[in-house]
Amino acid sequence: MSAEDLEKYETEMELQLYREYRDVVGLFKYVIETERRFYLTNQYELHVRSADGEVFFELAMADAWVWDMYRPARFVKNVRVLTFKDVNVEELTKSDLEMPSGNEGFGT
Repeated sequence: MSAEDLEKYETEMELQLYREYRDVVGLFKYVIETERRFYLTNQYELHVRSADGEVFFELAMADAWVWDMYRPARFVKNVRVLTFKDVNVEELTKSDLEMPSGNEGFGT
């Protein structure tokens, strides 16, 4: 497989992933971003933990969707993440889910 074939494959996979995201985002209430992954979920628990003077985050989610083009199944029953990096949690609103119409944002 050439580098060009690999790049084309990855581009197609990213497009497929974006389309899937667009189709499922309306099913979820929260967007959660860690340093490694991007999740959609309706339920989560986030706890700040400390051990040996180090602070870390413990994140648990149920019935989540994960943005990862290398996973064959992106819906997961339970997710547990331990991280020393930031965790960003945003609550989605209906206006966040609406796609722009026409040429909005393209100089018009």
